[in-house]
Amino acid sequence: MNLLDAILKEINEVVSKVDEQSLADAAEYITNERRVFVVGEGRSGLMAKGFAMRLMHLGYEVYVVGETITPAIKENDVVVAVSGSGKSANVVSDAKKAKEKGARVLAFTSNLESELARGADASVLVPGTIRGDQGDNRKSIQLLSSLFDQSVHIVLDGLCLYLSKRDGVSNDSATRKHW
Repeated sequence: MNLLDAILKEINEVVSKVDEQSLADAAEYITNERRVFVVGEGRSGLMAKGFAMRLMHLGYEVYVVGETITPAIKENDVVVAVSGSGKSANVVSDAKKAKEKGARVLAFTSNLESELARGADASVLVPGTIRGDQGDNRKSIQLLSSLFDQSVHIVLDGLCLYLSKRDGVSNDSATRKHW
C-alpha cells in the first residue's frame, strides 16, 4: 500500500465513526438569524477558517475569532470551536468567554471528555489522532494531528453540504458569492 492510500484509509476510518446525528444537532444552531464565529489554533484553526469561508459562500454572516475586523460576540451568536485535544488554551478560553456572553458553542474535537466539549452546547466527535497521542494511543502513521485536521475538514464540509441542502442553497448560488 502506498502512503496516500494509507492516509485515505485512516481518514475513511475516522469519518465513518462520526455520528451524523451530532452534525444535524450542531446544524440546528447555525441559522441565518445568528452570526457565526469560528476559532481554532494551528492547523485546526486553518480548518476552521476554511469552514468560515464555505459558510460565507452559503450566505451566513461569519467571522474568524482574532481577526482585526471581527466584531464582539453577543448573546445568541454561535461559536464553532475546533480543537483535536479539546484543551487548546485559547480555544477553550474563547469558548468560555462566548458562553459568558450568552453565545452558543459548538465543539469539534476528538475528546468528548475535554473541557471544551463539556462546556459546549453541542459537540461533534471526530476521533482522529492528535499531536499528544503516543505509543499505543497513536493510531496514525501521520505526524502530529494531521489525521484529526484532515478528518475535521471533511466533517465540516459535510456540515456545509447538510446546511446547503437544508437551506436550499444551490452550487450556482454559492458560486456567485465566491471571489
